[in-house]
Amino acid sequence: MSKRWKMIFFVVAMMFTLVVAGCNNGGSSKVDVGIVLPTKDEPRWVQDEQRFKDAISDTDYTTEILFSQGSSAKEKENVETLINKGIKVLIICPQDGDAAAAAVEAAKKEGITVIAYDRLITNTDAIDYYVTFDSLAVGAAQAQYLVDHTKGSEAPLYLYAGAASDNNAFLFFEGAWNVLQPKIADGTFKIANSSEAENLKDTAELSRDQLSKIIGQVTTNWDANEAKNKAQTHLTAIGDDSKGDVSVLAPNDGTARAIADVFASDSAISSYVVTGQDAEKASIQYIIDGKQSMTVFKDVRTLVKDAMGMAVDVLDDKTPETTGSYDNGKIEVKAKQTNVIVVNKDNVKKELIDSKYYEASEFTGL
Repeated sequence: MSKRWKMIFFVVAMMFTLVVAGCNNGGSSKVDVGIVLPTKDEPRWVQDEQRFKDAISDTDYTTEILFSQGSSAKEKENVETLINKGIKVLIICPQDGDAAAAAVEAAKKEGITVIAYDRLITNTDAIDYYVTFDSLAVGAAQAQYLVDHTKGSEAPLYLYAGAASDNNAFLFFEGAWNVLQPKIADGTFKIANSSEAENLKDTAELSRDQLSKIIGQVTTNWDANEAKNKAQTHLTAIGDDSKGDVSVLAPNDGTARAIADVFASDSAISSYVVTGQDAEKASIQYIIDGKQSMTVFKDVRTLVKDAMGMAVDVLDDKTPETTGSYDNGKIEVKAKQTNVIVVNKDNVKKELIDSKYYEASEFTGL
């Protein structure tokens, strides 16, 4: 065999070896950081995906983002996919805090560092860190806005909450209750749509079981259609004496818009103050148009930066900075908290446009 043919044979053999190696590795390069988000069907998580992509461009490490589409089974499958790609850090926002335990336990068995993102994973010790907004502060800010914008006494108060499967929903509601309860007890507010909350109106600090009973009555499951149906049912069942000028604790922007539309369509509702959170684009337009009163702005850029910063610290063999801890039912999870900002019509331009979070061209009537 000539030298030339020997060289060709050697090159072909090397290429074949590389192809086989690639196939044995699943046909793709390894991933350093795996990110699992709950669903692509809510604007909040699509927004987070883009912020993660922006943050990813600032690091030398490789990442992959997968969505669980509202399914804990799909979430576990996503985690297994990322484990097989050799991740060293898992950043996960659980669909269901309890159900996600099995997925993260599988990751921990492989020596992967687990960072819970925005929602706490409960009843497992297979979690290292938690990056979150101060959920109690979110609920307190929503409630304080209602207090500050309510006049007179016995103002009808409509309570709504997130999903009972989400630990954050409990924290949001607890934070709101801490502010609202004294004002319910002194007659400023009159609860209009929850017999469980009415029974506990003189209880300043609610137990988990008491919170669960109220949330069971007023849950929206973070679903706009469910929120709309629940609001319609409440307004149909309630007399005009519980209408007029009302206050509405809505848990987030998607449910706030749905609930606001229902209240706006009832001729017996003179005016309403309704809360929200997440600063979704559609709700910012609602705030500008006077259809939604406020939103709690949680700057996802900061939360993503904190999560990615933690992941990079772990990969660089450094100890991530934390500012507190949360009890997940099994352990105290070290956490880093991010501050929140109340946004209404008066400061929407300053907080969201001037800060470059959104472009002015995305809205009308600014």
